[in-house]
Amino acid sequence: MTEPFSFRLIKTDGAARRGEILTPHGAVQTPAFMPVGTQATVKGISPEAVAATGAEIVLGNTYHLMLRPGAERIAALGGLHKFMNWQQAILTDSGGFQVMSLSELRKLDESGVTFRSHLDGVMVELTPERAIEIQALLGADISMQLDECLKLPARAKEIARAMQLSLRWAERSKQAFEAGKRGGRALFGIVQGGDDTALREESARALIDIGFDGYAIGGLAVGEPQEVMIKIVAETAPLLPEGRPRYLMGVGTPHDLLEAVARGIDMFDCVLPTRNGRHGMAYTRFGSINLSNARHASDSRPLDEQSPHPAARTYSRAYLHHLTKANEILGQVLLSTINLAYYQELMFDMREAIAAGRFADFHSKTMAGWEQGDIAPPPS
Repeated sequence: MTEPFSFRLIKTDGAARRGEILTPHGAVQTPAFMPVGTQATVKGISPEAVAATGAEIVLGNTYHLMLRPGAERIAALGGLHKFMNWQQAILTDSGGFQVMSLSELRKLDESGVTFRSHLDGVMVELTPERAIEIQALLGADISMQLDECLKLPARAKEIARAMQLSLRWAERSKQAFEAGKRGGRALFGIVQGGDDTALREESARALIDIGFDGYAIGGLAVGEPQEVMIKIVAETAPLLPEGRPRYLMGVGTPHDLLEAVARGIDMFDCVLPTRNGRHGMAYTRFGSINLSNARHASDSRPLDEQSPHPAARTYSRAYLHHLTKANEILGQVLLSTINLAYYQELMFDMREAIAAGRFADFHSKTMAGWEQGDIAPPPS
């Protein structure tokens, strides 16, 4: 281990921010995208290949690793970094998303959440204190408070109730974290409040009073229209401390990332680049390309001959189309890797644009490229 957690804001360009996070397992340049490694793996991609895309931090999940193989077992084996052979930074989600996604398998009260395991039906309890304990056992560089995430739209009363519960859990999470050995690690609080701007402000201000190393905006990209998400981000991000990282959880498409960075967000995670890659979708500077479409069957061009990632330059669209239609694992791996590499390229280019004071120009040119699309026809 090296440096303890810290964040340095290097440059701003409008609301867009260029920064650097230091963790016990190395530096993370921001804006940053974190590939999702829910079960100690980014699906189908080796840690070496994930690192080769430019990723400096990945995400693991408290709930899933608690069930299998178990946090205590991972700790006995040297921690999550050693277990999955990833020597750079790791952030762990606390299990709050599963409170929503597994709502039919859980009971929730003031103390925490009781899940019926989706693996074997055994009842397991996840409290704010246990969530912090698990993340410490895993050795996460950045831990998250336990919160309640609601699917939108939801009734105003429910949104307020979940936000207030999440605040009480935030206090307990902070107390549990401070009672343990920090070891240079960080704890982030999570702003909730659904699509209600007043509740978002109340949540943000209360979390700042508690005091965290970073602040996440949770409970978005869960059913609301994109314009609502962007509005909430635009109104919430300025409320958060300038000298702390701002993390938009579970978002999103390249367009979402570009718009959120423009509004002051530093960190992202999302399953889209790998999940959609497994279903034949490629993300490129031309926009998204569906390799399932028959128009690609005889197209000898690569996805993008100017891409810095070798797989995007060397494999033909015809071959990727064939692998997709044949449901070959190689196609899923290649497209997942190509997509992660494009996300990292987008983040790098945004960092460079912010540093040079030309983010607005980069934003407009990138949007124009996506809107124009890959207009060149396939060879006849």
